[in-house]
Amino acid sequence: MTISVGDISKLREVTGAGMMDCKKALEEASGDLDAAGDILRKKGIVKAAKRADKISAEGLSAVEAKGSTAVALELNTETDFAAGSDDFKKLLEEITQYLLANKPASFEAGVAGVQDKISAAVAKIGEKITLRRFALLEKGENEAFGAYVHMGGKVGVLTLLSGTTDENLAREVAMQVAAANPKYVERSEVPTEVLDKEKEIFAEQLKAQGKPENMIANILKGKMEKYYGEVCLPEQPFIKDEVKTVQKFLDSHGAGIKIKKFFRYEVGEGIEKQVKNFADEVAEQMK
Repeated sequence: MTISVGDISKLREVTGAGMMDCKKALEEASGDLDAAGDILRKKGIVKAAKRADKISAEGLSAVEAKGSTAVALELNTETDFAAGSDDFKKLLEEITQYLLANKPASFEAGVAGVQDKISAAVAKIGEKITLRRFALLEKGENEAFGAYVHMGGKVGVLTLLSGTTDENLAREVAMQVAAANPKYVERSEVPTEVLDKEKEIFAEQLKAQGKPENMIANILKGKMEKYYGEVCLPEQPFIKDEVKTVQKFLDSHGAGIKIKKFFRYEVGEGIEKQVKNFADEVAEQMK
C-alpha cells in the first residue's frame, strides 16, 4: 500500500524516529499509526530517537585483522558504566565483524548497515550509542598489519607496514603510535597551513626571546626539524630505544621496511563532554 507523507510526518512527530524508520513501520502496520508506533517502540527506535541530542563521549575502540582485511573503529556511548557492560562489548564485537565481512564502501554505508544493531542496543542499555568512525585497510603481499588496543579499549591503533610480513614488528609500531600519538607518516602529508602556523609561533617566540632577525631563519630550520620529529611517525624517537628513530628501528629488521598507513582512535578525543552533577543524572534516568 502507499504510505502518505502526512502519516510519516505525524509518526515522526510523535516518536522522534527517522523518516525511513517511520515509513517502514507504517508499511509493516498497513498504515495504522498506533500499530506503527508500537513497532518502533519494540525495535527500540523511539528510545534511540529520544536520546539523539545526548553527548556520547565515552566508549571503546576495537582493532582486528582477518586475512587481508583489518578494521579499526570507535564506538561511543554516554557513560563509562555503559561502555563497560557486556551488552556494549557484544555490540562492539558484532559491528567489528560486520565491517570486516561486508567492507562498506563509505562511512555512511557502514553506519546504515549496523543501525538496527545499534538501535536494539540503545533500547537495552538505555543510552545513546554512536559509531563515531572506522577505517578499513587491505594488505598485499609482503605487508603486515599491526593491531594494538591500550587501556582496555580507550586507545586503538592499526598500522600497515610494507616490505615485511612480521606482524609482531607491525604491532611494535602500533604501540609506538599509541604512546607517542604521531599525526602523519610523511612530511608531505603535513598541511601547508599547519606548517605556516608553526613557523609563525616559533618566529614570535624567538623574537620575544630577543633573537636577532638575521639568526631567526636558521633557528627556525632547526625548530621545524624538531617539529617533524614529533609529528611524523618514522622520525619519532622509538619509545623502547630513544637513540633510534622509528625508521632506524625498522631498518634494523630488514632493508626496505616502510610504514604505509596508520590509524589511532582515542575514545572521546575532540568531543566536548557534558558535565552533570550526580542528582541531575539520577533524575534524568528516572524519567
